[in-house]
Amino acid sequence: MSQRLKMTCMAALLLVLLPLSALAKTEADVRWESAQRDKKRLLLDKKLRKYRHNWLNVIRRFEKFQERHPKDPRAPKAFYRMAKLRIGLYRAARSTRDLFRAEENLKKIIKGYPKSSLGDDARFLLGEISRKYRRDKDQAYLEYYRVVADYPKGDMAPRAKKMLKKLGPKDRPKLAKKIVERPRAKPKAKPKPKKKAAPRVPGRSALVTGIRHWSNPAYTRVVIDLTRPVKFKKRLLKANPKIRRPPRLFIDMEPARLAEKFNGPILIQDGLLRKVRAGQFEKDVVRVVLDIDSIEGYKMFSLSDPFRIVVDVAGQEEKVAALKIPPSKKKLTLREQLGLKVRTVVIDPGHGGKDPGAIGPGKVREKDVVLGIARRLKKLMEKELNCRVIMTRNSDKFLPLEERTAIANTRGADLFVSIHVNAHRDRRVSGVQTYFLNLATDEEAVRVAALENATTKRSLSDLEKILNDLMLNSKIIESSQLAERVHTAMLKTLKKGYRGVRDRGVKQAPFYVLIGAKMPAILVETSFITNSREAKRLRSTRYQTKLARGIMEGIKRYMDWGS
Repeated sequence: MSQRLKMTCMAALLLVLLPLSALAKTEADVRWESAQRDKKRLLLDKKLRKYRHNWLNVIRRFEKFQERHPKDPRAPKAFYRMAKLRIGLYRAARSTRDLFRAEENLKKIIKGYPKSSLGDDARFLLGEISRKYRRDKDQAYLEYYRVVADYPKGDMAPRAKKMLKKLGPKDRPKLAKKIVERPRAKPKAKPKPKKKAAPRVPGRSALVTGIRHWSNPAYTRVVIDLTRPVKFKKRLLKANPKIRRPPRLFIDMEPARLAEKFNGPILIQDGLLRKVRAGQFEKDVVRVVLDIDSIEGYKMFSLSDPFRIVVDVAGQEEKVAALKIPPSKKKLTLREQLGLKVRTVVIDPGHGGKDPGAIGPGKVREKDVVLGIARRLKKLMEKELNCRVIMTRNSDKFLPLEERTAIANTRGADLFVSIHVNAHRDRRVSGVQTYFLNLATDEEAVRVAALENATTKRSLSDLEKILNDLMLNSKIIESSQLAERVHTAMLKTLKKGYRGVRDRGVKQAPFYVLIGAKMPAILVETSFITNSREAKRLRSTRYQTKLARGIMEGIKRYMDWGS
C-alpha cells in the first residue's frame, strides 16, 4: 500500500471516530461545559462584567443545568456556582436582592443535597455573606458555628474555627449556643430537699376561657385561649392496647384555672383527633388533653396579645399528597414535577371588624382598602389564571391571625397571600414591601412585624426563640420565590401608571399570620397609608386595581416557574 493511500485511510478513520467520541458526551456534560466556558469568559473580561445581563445569562446557564439534571452529581455544584456569581454581581451592582438569592442557592445545597461534600462550603459562604456584606456578626458567628458543629470533619471546619476565634466571644450570639451546641451530660447531683412552694398571689392565675379548632383529614389546628401568659409543658403518651387507651397529647398550663363558663369536651373526629378535653388537674394547673386517632407529628407554640397556645397536628395523608405528581400527558414543569401545581389560592385581606388596622389621612382605614384590593385580585385570578380563589373574609368581620392560616391549611391551599398596607410615624416614608416568614433581619422588619401582629418587639423576640424549630418543614424557599416574583411584578405594574413608587424590597420577619402555613405564604405591604400621596392613591379604584394586577402577574410568574 502506497504512503498516500495509508494517509487517506487514516484520515477517513479519524473522520469516523471523532463524531463517535463527541456522541459519548451526555446532554448534561455538554450543558455543564458550556456553562463553565461562559463563566470563565465572564470572569476574565472586565467589559462583560460591567453589565448585569451578562452575569444573569451565565447564572441562568447553571440554573437550567440544575433544573434539567437535579440528580446529577454536579447539581449542588451548579447551585454553588450560581451563589458565587450572585456575590460577584452584588459587588458590581450593590443590589441586596443578589445577596438574598445567593443565600437562597446555598440553602438549597444544604437542604436538598445533605450528602453533598459542598454542604460545609455552602454553610461557610453563608457566614461570609453575613460578615462581609450584611455586617451581621451574630448571624456570621452562627453560620461558622454550624460549620464546626454539623461538618466537624469537613475541609471548611478549620477555617470556620479561625473565624469564630476572630469574631471573639463578645460577639457570640446567645442564639448560636441554643441552636447549635450539643448539651453535655451533667453528673447526677444529689437530690435536694423539696422546699414548700410559695403561696400563689390571688388573682394571678390565668383563666382558660376556651378552645377553638379547625380541621380536615390531614391537618388540625387547636387553639387554647387564656387571659394571661402561663408556663406550659407538653407530653405525648403512647397507646396502651391492654386497657384500650388511645395515644394522647396533653398540655399542662401553670398557674391557670378553668373559667366557670368553660364548655365541656369538644368532639373533632376528623381521623386525626377524637376529641379535646380540659380539666383542673391540680389547684393551679389546667390540663388539656388531645385524644388521638392517628397523627404523623405535631408542632406547638404560643402567640401574644392575647396569649394563646397553638397546636398544629399533621396526618400521614398530608405528606403523601405533597409528594404526588399530578397525572398529565403533557411535559411537566419543574414545579409540577415537585408536586407544586397551583390549583387553590387563599387571599387574606388583613384586619377587619373591630380591628381597623392602620388609619391614614381622611380617616381611610386599612381594613377597607385591603378588602377592596383582595376582591379585585380574586376576580382577576379567577378570570386569567383559572384557579380556585378563597377569601379568608369577604366582609367587614374580625378574624384572629391564627384562624386565617388555619383556613388556608384546612382548605388545601397551594398558595397563601396576606394583603396589608404599611404605616410609619414619619409621614414622608413611602413605598411597597413584600415579606415571607423567617427571623427578622433588620429593625424595619421587626417594626412591621410588631405592627401587623399587634404585639410588642419583646414578644417577637420570645417568638424567635422557638421559630427555628417551627420553620424546619415550612416552605421558606418557595415562599421567598413567590415573594420575589410578586414584588417585582407589583413594582413594574405600579411604575407604569404612577411616579415616585419606591422599592422597599423583599424582606423576612416573624408574622403570626404566616406561622404554620403548609404552603408557600407571603405578606404584601402594598403602600404606606400614613403617607398623604399614597393614602390618596390607596382610596382610588384605579390604584387598587393596579395593585391587584401586579400581585396577580407575580403569582402567574411563580406558577410558570421552571416551565
